[in-house]
Amino acid sequence: MTQSWVKLVADTNSQTVTTDSAKAADTLVAACLAAASNGDANALFDLGVAFSTGSHGITCDMIEAHKWFNLAAVGGHEEAALCRSDIADEMTAREIAEAQRRAREWLRAGRAAA
Repeated sequence: MTQSWVKLVADTNSQTVTTDSAKAADTLVAACLAAASNGDANALFDLGVAFSTGSHGITCDMIEAHKWFNLAAVGGHEEAALCRSDIADEMTAREIAEAQRRAREWLRAGRAAA
């Protein structure tokens, strides 16, 4: 059974989420990035959800959301591909291109670290 990283971080830091949204956002991003670096597509998807909804103290950013959904989809997360498509309908071609550029950068950085 896979567990949502957004829910996992929120459950373990429930006071942080309600009292300090910036710290909650940092905690969520750090936990998800650590899991994502180990190939966890669910963590990438959860980052996409957080950025697309502005939840858990994260500022809504559709370019970042598209990037994370794209990376999750590449990692085999089926729902991420649908979410990426949904938010792309509300983005300009330039925003989508920027999101794709950021996704490629993230992949390159991961390969360079390996």
